[in-house]
Amino acid sequence: MPFGYVSPEQEMRDKADFARKGIARGRSVVVLQYENGILFVAPNASRALHKISEIYDRIGFAAVGKYNEFEALRLGGIRYADINGYTYDRGDVTARGLANLYAQSLGMVFTESRKPYEVELVVAEVGETPDGDQIYRLTFDGSVTDEHGFVVMGGVADAVAARLKDRFREGLPLTEALDAALSALTEPGGERPPVSQLEVAVLDRSRDHRKFQRLTGPRLERLLGGAPADGTPPAETPKAEGADDGPATAPEGDIDTGSGG
Repeated sequence: MPFGYVSPEQEMRDKADFARKGIARGRSVVVLQYENGILFVAPNASRALHKISEIYDRIGFAAVGKYNEFEALRLGGIRYADINGYTYDRGDVTARGLANLYAQSLGMVFTESRKPYEVELVVAEVGETPDGDQIYRLTFDGSVTDEHGFVVMGGVADAVAARLKDRFREGLPLTEALDAALSALTEPGGERPPVSQLEVAVLDRSRDHRKFQRLTGPRLERLLGGAPADGTPPAETPKAEGADDGPATAPEGDIDTGSGG
């Protein structure tokens, strides 16, 4: 046997261990169904580097691992969706097709390159009804699983999934689904991350055309219970002397419906 020989089985195991260690260094991402669509939640202090993004009209994308690697995959998925939607029909662009595309790319890199991608992905598509929702999880070696209810990836995924399983049920309202996700992402006895360090988005089946919507700022604070997640009480707006109390008006302009970079 030549010096330095490594069997194919050992090489694959080494690559898998390398990828898993890289993915586990990051923070977990949660994707779960709620009564009106699919919710994405990720602790993320960066305003520029998104873990959650829009791919197409009804399709969202979430990832953990090395940013430059999953960002290249995200952009490739957008190009695939745009070309197929333009060439054929927008309805022909599906999460299943994107999952197959990503599986081929990840599998090829894993088998043919010395270094595998240190990423895990979720591609989700919201349907007209909850039964039509699709959530696909892709691992670093190109494996694809069809998930139902919720999926957790990255970081201490097993521990987060165990906590989420205790709180999850089908048809949760958005506020309860968000609370369940954040409770699962928070270590027992720990503090939840502040709103400024959360990345939250939904695929909302009730929206026209583009279903993806980012939840940020005041709206996210209201969903979390009317106060910032860091415990700071909401600032009171001074009221003119003698003015009557009236119904509160929700501030506008706090939602970014873009694709998230």
